[in-house]
Amino acid sequence: MSKRKPKTARLIVAASDADPDMLYATKFWAPDPFIFLEQNGKRALVLSDLEIDRGRKQADADEFVMFSKLEREAQGKSRKTPPYEKVLVHFLKKRGVRSAIVPANFPLRYAEELAASKIRVRATDGFFWPEREAKSEKEVEMMGRALRITERGLKRAIEILKASKAGAGKRLRWNGKTLTSEILRAEIDSTILRAGGIPAGTIVAGGDQACDPHERGFGPLYADSLIILDVFPRDAKTGYFGDMTRTVLRGHASEGQRKLWETVKAGQALALKKVKAGVDGMTIHKSIQDFFAQRGFPTEVREGRRVGFFHGTGHGLGLEIHEHPRLQKVVLKDRQVLTVEPGLYYPGLGGTRLEDVVLVTKRGCKILSRFPKQLEI
Repeated sequence: MSKRKPKTARLIVAASDADPDMLYATKFWAPDPFIFLEQNGKRALVLSDLEIDRGRKQADADEFVMFSKLEREAQGKSRKTPPYEKVLVHFLKKRGVRSAIVPANFPLRYAEELAASKIRVRATDGFFWPEREAKSEKEVEMMGRALRITERGLKRAIEILKASKAGAGKRLRWNGKTLTSEILRAEIDSTILRAGGIPAGTIVAGGDQACDPHERGFGPLYADSLIILDVFPRDAKTGYFGDMTRTVLRGHASEGQRKLWETVKAGQALALKKVKAGVDGMTIHKSIQDFFAQRGFPTEVREGRRVGFFHGTGHGLGLEIHEHPRLQKVVLKDRQVLTVEPGLYYPGLGGTRLEDVVLVTKRGCKILSRFPKQLEI
């Protein structure tokens, strides 16, 4: 009778604070790299003396190994403390690991040391944990919590804009001073912190600044000018992200601004109707671009810069702010969680983007965000 070939081990060496694959595997937050090994269905964590007791209480694993013990064994009689990668090799050899699957971002120095020690390393293409793509009920619930935190930040922004008044040169004033992108962003971010979130790169961009979709925004905000608010915090408890964008205007919109905003709103509604498992995302993307062009908002190059709808329709969301898939590059699958965020950008008129988060289903999609869409404040 032939022996069943053991399954290839899975290996991650990373800090879970910054590495979604490690956080997904262990449910344990740590700021410094540690070792995760899955072998024959059992999961072992190698943690420092500093983290091991907390790890035993909080981490999802079958076994906990002390790094300092392995380090002493690897050092032997040498006077010199061995580098991390030598300890890693010692641990794997002790466990009889001859080959391992690692994430695509696995550190090169470690991979070189493993190869030199005849341990074969193979990086995954795409998700290291394929099950991360289809979100469980529990994950959808956690992302709902991240979105409620996001909405708290947006609500605070609207309150402040509502309380602001136009001053000289249409500059908005709030609390006795000029309201800037920086002040409004700080208010959004501090609200998110108090709600249990970790703010990350919040966008408050007014006027032509918003025509660069990832410009965070700076300087005074103006009345009667479109302002993009793109808020994407992480839930400090679970690590899942929320992501929502609203475009608002304090004062009165011109006919052109209103048409731009209404067109984006209608384009997003069109996309949301088409999102469904089995649909090619590119057909959704193209239908929005065509709809925008029919409404008089073509995507083209004017005076050397891109105008119209020139970014993706949406992206996967989870333990990363931009995770697989990009909406327009795949056929949608059941239980993917995606953003749907068309936008239009024309210097002189401004930019508009509206973004919501959806769960893809076999029959359509379930919208997970709840914040209202309102142009004039």
